[in-house]
Order: sequence, then C-alpha cells, then structure tokens
Amino acid sequence: MRRPESPLRSAPLPGSSSGKAATMNRLGKKANETLIEMALSADGEECNGPETISTAGSEIPSSSEGLNSTETTLLIPEHQVIDKRHQSKDSIFFRDGVRRIDFVLSYVDDLNKEWEKKLERRKEFESNLQKAGLELETEDKKESEDGKIFFVKIHAPWEVLITYAEVLNIKVPIRENDIPPMVENPLDCVLFPLRLPEKVMHPEPDYFTAPFSKDKQELYLINDESTFFSPSMRNRIVNYILTRCPYGTEEGKKKFGIKRLLNNGTYTAAYPLHDCQYWKKASDPNCDSERYTLYMEWARFLRFYKEQPLVLIRKYYGEKIGIYFAWLGFYTEMLFLAAVVGLICFLYGLFTMDENMSSKEICDPTIGGEIIMCPLCDRDCEYWRLNTTCESSQYSHLFDNVATLFFAIFMGIWVTLFLEFWKRRQARLKYEWDLVDFEEEQQQLQLRPEYEAKCTQKKKNPVTQEMEPYLPLTSQAVRFCISGATVLFWVSLIIASMIAVIVYRLAVYAAFASLMENTQTLQPISGLLTPQLATSVTASCLNFVIIMILNFFYERIAIWITDMEIPRTHMEYENRLTMKMFLFQFVNYYSSCFYVAFFKGKFVGYPGAYTYMFNRWRNEECDPAGCLIELTTQLTIVMAGKQIWGNIQEAIVPWICNWWGRRKARNNPENLYSRWEQDHDLQTFGALGLFYEYLEMVIQFGFITLFVASFPLAPLLALMNNILEIRVDSWKLTTQYRRPVAAKAHSIGVWQEILNGMAILSVVTNAFIVAFTSDMIPRLVYYYAYSENEDSPMSGYINNSLSVFLISDFPERNEPKENPENFVICRYRDYRYPPDHERKYLHTMQFWHILAAKLAFIIIMEHVVFIVKFFVAWMIPDVPADVKAKIKREKYLTQKILHEYELEKLKERLCQGDKRATEKEFIATEGRMELSRAM
Repeated sequence: MRRPESPLRSAPLPGSSSGKAATMNRLGKKANETLIEMALSADGEECNGPETISTAGSEIPSSSEGLNSTETTLLIPEHQVIDKRHQSKDSIFFRDGVRRIDFVLSYVDDLNKEWEKKLERRKEFESNLQKAGLELETEDKKESEDGKIFFVKIHAPWEVLITYAEVLNIKVPIRENDIPPMVENPLDCVLFPLRLPEKVMHPEPDYFTAPFSKDKQELYLINDESTFFSPSMRNRIVNYILTRCPYGTEEGKKKFGIKRLLNNGTYTAAYPLHDCQYWKKASDPNCDSERYTLYMEWARFLRFYKEQPLVLIRKYYGEKIGIYFAWLGFYTEMLFLAAVVGLICFLYGLFTMDENMSSKEICDPTIGGEIIMCPLCDRDCEYWRLNTTCESSQYSHLFDNVATLFFAIFMGIWVTLFLEFWKRRQARLKYEWDLVDFEEEQQQLQLRPEYEAKCTQKKKNPVTQEMEPYLPLTSQAVRFCISGATVLFWVSLIIASMIAVIVYRLAVYAAFASLMENTQTLQPISGLLTPQLATSVTASCLNFVIIMILNFFYERIAIWITDMEIPRTHMEYENRLTMKMFLFQFVNYYSSCFYVAFFKGKFVGYPGAYTYMFNRWRNEECDPAGCLIELTTQLTIVMAGKQIWGNIQEAIVPWICNWWGRRKARNNPENLYSRWEQDHDLQTFGALGLFYEYLEMVIQFGFITLFVASFPLAPLLALMNNILEIRVDSWKLTTQYRRPVAAKAHSIGVWQEILNGMAILSVVTNAFIVAFTSDMIPRLVYYYAYSENEDSPMSGYINNSLSVFLISDFPERNEPKENPENFVICRYRDYRYPPDHERKYLHTMQFWHILAAKLAFIIIMEHVVFIVKFFVAWMIPDVPADVKAKIKREKYLTQKILHEYELEKLKERLCQGDKRATEKEFIATEGRMELSRAM
C-alpha cells in the first residue's frame, strides 16, 4: 500500500508532449556543437548568462557531448558577467524552471599537481552520466558565495526514472485502496491533544501498489510524470547511478563510483536538495515545502507531546530513517509504563525510609555508635564508628528494598512486551509502507562497488549462473584474523583501563579517608560524603572520561577493520560494523557496572588475611549498607553523562559548525545564496548516521534493563532523554544536515537480535544483582531463620551481619598506626566465627545458608521470568490479524489487475503489433546496459 502525491502539476513536463517539444527546441542542436556554441547560435537569439554554462546536453547524447563542466566554464569569456540577481537561486529546478534538481555535485578547481587528473576524472564521469541518460547543468564558481566552488546539478528525466524504477523494484500505485479504514479508537477523543492535523499525518490517499515495469505503464496511475516518483525515490535512483558510474582506468583497474571520487577529492560533496528553507515555505508553487512542514510540526521542541508524522518522514527521508523514528517513538511510549512503575517503587523506598530497621540501628548512637569498625585500608586508615554511615545507609534503602525485587521481575516482562508489540507495529508499517515482500532491498543485496573493485578474481554465481568477483578463502581468513586480533586488543585495552580505575579506587581511598578526617571544612558533610562515596564518585567520573576517549578512537578503528574485511554486500558491511561496535561499547560502558555489581566486596578476605591486587593494593570493601548504592551511583553518572554528552554532540556541535560555515552568507539576500549552496554549507548525514543513533539507544536500553534492579529511576531518566532525543534528532536532521539519500529498510535489522539477546541477559543480571549485590536475601534469611525478636523480627540484623575480629591478631602490615582509644575488637562485614571459637575466623553456617538461598533465588527468579516471557511471546502474534487480511486482499487484487492487464495487452498485440521504443527509452536502456558492463 502506498500514499503517492495527489496534487497534479500544471507546468509543462519534460516527458509530456508540450514539455518534450520545448525541451527539444531548446536543446536539439547539431551533435558536433559545443555547449557554448549552441548557446551563442541558438536561432540568432541572445542567451542570458546562466544558460551559457549549462551542460544539460541534447535529448540524444552524442559522442561529442559529456563536455566537462570545468572546461565549459573555461570557455566563458572573461568579459561575460552573469547577473545573479536576474533570478532567485532559492529554487530546486534547473534554470528552465521545469526540470527538477535531483542531485548536486560540488568541487573546487584548485590548481595543484592533481588538478589535471581530477579534471580528466570529472570529464569522464560526467560524460558517462550523460550517456546513462542523466541531464547536467553547471553553476560557475563566479556565482558561488565564496567564488571557489562549482556546482553540477543533476536531473533524471522520465525515461531514466522508469528504467531504474524497474531495476530497483520500486512499487507504484495501480488502484485506489478499497479496504475500509480501521474502526475509530474510543480513546481518540482523549488522545486528541496529542494528534497532528490529518493533512500532516496522512498527506496522501491510499493505493494498492505493484512493482514498476516499463512495459506496463498504462497499468499505473500516472497522473503527472514530474510528480509520479517522489523526490526521495528520484534521489535514490540517481544515487544508484552515481555509485556505479565509471570514470576511467587507473593502475590497470577500472574505477567507478561517486564515493571514490569524493574520497580522492575530485568532488567535495554529493547530495540531494532539501525542498525549501526550514523556517518558511518555498515561493515556488510547484514545491511541496515538506521540510517546512516537518520543522513546524515535528522538529520543534514545543511539539514534544505530539505524535510523529511518520508517513511524511518516510516520504521525505525514505523508509530507513522512517523506521528508526517509528522505533524510537514506540520505545519512548513503552518507557512511559516502565517509568511510572519505577517511580512508584522509588517512592515506596522514600516513604518507608524512616521505617527501615537496618538504618535505625546504624544511626542509633547506642547501637551503631558503639560498633567499632575495622579500618578500610592498611596502616593509614583509622578505626571508625558504624553510625558515621547513617545517611548513606538511609539513602541505600531508596533502592534496596522489597520493591526492588518486584521491579526486577516487572522489567523482565516489560522487555518482552516491548519487543513483541514492536514486532506487531513493525508488521503494520511494512504493510503501510509497501515493504511486505521486501526481504532485503536489491541494492543492499547487490555487490558493494568497493568489493567489486578490490576483488579481481571471478567465479560463477550458483544462483544467477553469472560470473562475479569473489574474495579467496585464504584472503578472507587472513583478514578475519587481523580483524579479530584488533577487536580483541581493544577489548583488552578496555579491561586494562577498568583495572587502572580499580587501582585508582584502591590507591586514593586512604587519601580521601585521611583528608576527611583532618579537614575541618568537610566535617559538616562527612556523614553524607563518606570516603567510600567520594572514591566511587570520582572513580565513576574518571571511568566516564576514559570511556569517551576510547570510543573516539575505536569508532575509527572499527570502520577501518570493517573496510579491510571487504564485506560482499551493504548489509554484510552494516552487520559486521554493528557487531564490532556493539561488542566494544558493551564492554566499554558496562564493564565498570559489572565490576561494582558482581566483584567489588566479594573477594576481600577478612582482617589479618586480606586479599590484594598485584600483591600491593588491598581489595576494596562495600559500604556497610551494601554495594547497591555504589552501583546506583556508577550507573547514574555513566548513563546521565552519556546522554548529556550525546545531546551536546548531536545538537550543539553541528549548529556551531553550520554557523561558522554560513557566517559570510548571513547578511546576503536570498537570491544570492542559492538552494544548493545553502545545503552545501550544512553538515553531512553519512551512511553511518543512523548507525550511531541506534547504537546510542541500544546502549541506553542496556542501562535500563541489565542493571535496573539497582536503579528504578533509570527508565524515567531514559524517558526524559528520549523525549528530548526525538526532537533533537528531528531538529538536526531537518535544519542542520543535508538531505540524506533515501534508502529502504523493512526492520531495524541486526539491532532486533541484539535487543533480544540483551533482554535475555537482563533477567540473569538482575537476578544476580538482587541476590548478591543487594542485602535482600541476607535480610530474608535472618527474618525467617535467625531472628529472635517476634515483635520486631529485623531488630539485631546489623549486629548479626557483622563479625568480630581481635585487634591483637592484626599483622604488622594491616595494623593501623594509631589506636588512641585502645579498642580491643573491631567489626567487619561477613559471616565468620569470633576469635574465641574453635573454628576461628571461618565461615559460619549462616553464611552457607545465605549462599544457598541466593542460588535458589536466582534459579527460581530466572525460571519464573523466562516462563512468563516465553508465554507472553507465544500469546502475542507477530502480525496483527487485520494486517494479515489486508496483505492477502492486496495480493489478490494485484494479481487480478495484472492478469487482466496481460490479457488486454495480448489482444492489442494480436490486432496491432508491437510499438517501437522512444529514443529516450533507448538511451536509458543503453545506459543501464553500459553500467552493468562496467560493473
């Protein structure tokens, strides 16, 4: 099903009879004339300046055509001045006002040693573009803002469009949709404030569609050739030609593709045009001003509560970008439920904080004030009283309470609901956006130009039975070994950096303890800012800085090693790069959280027999209130820091770059600052633009699922960030970036599998966090098995959870330098026998009971959550029933229409015979064959 453009254009068309005649009269000159000679001798008429540098060529490209734009410019006499004020440059059409600009190439004619080589490349490339049927028009550098840049405007005529629409299997309308619309939702009246106007949400009517075929043009609803293919389809077709057009032979190898020409500096940019300025509509009535509509209704932050115009986004930017914003919007909607439940769990901890018996005992001067704790570092640290951690123990209860268990189980089910309902949403979009039969776009499955250029050996494809290039197995093995070793090295570098941060934590703890003990100005906040917390906060900030630095370098390394592997198709390239980047980011962002959650405080030993890292630094202990509060701190700093830094990179940096690039043109009138120059000064939304957007959101998804048991407010932070993220992404895409080349996608690709894997892993990590990081299981074991007070079962828990150590048993390495109050014993967090027991300092039976309870809890929780997850996934079908019915109905009608058409054509051929193809059809077909031979 498709929603094509409904308005009809009244202007003459290049493909229509009147438009074709006008074009032929204007361009149909002698084949051996140059463009300048054509312009000067055009029926004795005087040409205006701009027309003299057109390289559009004639209807039938001849051998003398393909004159390079630079050469054409050099033929313009010095005294001939082009009046830029004669015509407004804020236009998306050629100078004739009819032919639409589908793509723009720019270059700088710098007279260096490579000048002649670049000139020859451009000449050959543009000549081959014309042979492929494209029409070119060049803007001289004298007309550019800085007087240095040439612009080559490209137009795809009707014959080229229909030729490559068939190659790319583009679906077009064949009949109006007769399926009744969905029954109105009774909640529509409630959701009305969130809705956008109908003309924005559904700017076009619904049609049944079928793949385009040149031989069946009468079958399709072609009201207007100039608007039948949307601008996004047109730039996609032109980009397909540009990426496969040859430009010569160098070093014995045939070179082709605009990407190589951009890399070697022959061209400086290649991009399709935005249809207007984002802050006002275009003055041309033939322009839809969709960019303006997107900005006003979607890209402004004040519209954050409104739904997204996904149909218009898809129409303007293509399905690949549309599916990203559909997924991001759906993810944000689902986060609302998780954020509400997480906020309720947090409020439960807040309201019950005063009732927490553990905090009461720690803060009680007669209990916590009388408990002397063993030093937290060797020699330099002093004995300390337990009630100094009063405030931190109270805050720990915010996240370490019964609601934590409920929320961990809830999030395990929420993840399943999110993924299953997204499959249904995705299935509906696939139908509405004509992607039902689209497994992977042909262009994605076709060989990458880089693969064809670097692979000189050929073999027969078993499917197509055609010879195609291939990479020998030995070469693949060597490349994969180098790639794997590089990835392993960088992952090892992350682990080494994490160990360095751990060493920092161990090394500075004593310094913080001494500083806070001896600095009077810190005494008022010593209860809140403990040495443990100060160490954790500074280490988290240091870890975040290291994460950002490693990310900066690894992104470039990952692209380099993926290029080195020479993936066969675009899809393979994206998948390989995705897996490398995600593996690195996973280790980079989550390693510190895994350390705090599962390793810190677990292998400490006990006083007199501490364990040491590298036999030098004593392993750090958890706070007496538990390690969960430290995990919360780590998670908050890394997650919030990443989101803030990401928004700065996405919004502020492009804005500053564009402001700097446009600073000279700000005071110039609109008619001197052309549409192609305005877009040239914008930032480039590269082929990996969406990749980084997905990566950012998937890393965030990991934070709110893998460690959510330690921080119920994580979904709320993610929700607030995503509301901002949608508007930031839409704003930068609409205002700060050049228009991306449209591309198709029927799903979020390999990210779906990554999300599924993280959903399964999250159940395991949260079960371990509840069991081993929080104090819930020890408290429950004490409550049911060891409590001796029936009136207050949790009283005495703190004393029960602390073991006794005889200070005289300290070895010289561990004993504090000072003991001014002559303490005899100190306490430490563990379950060990006291010094007067026959099993001195060995684990008590309670320790083994708690360990068994933790393992049993993990097994039970995992099985319960997994059973519920799989049951929910089984209950929810991936494709809604009404969508299945619509797909079947559309397939049936399409087959019926095609069958009737074939019968009708057969009758006509029997009566009249076949018709000859037009000259332009011949040119376009010949160009397609030429490109195929070149590839």
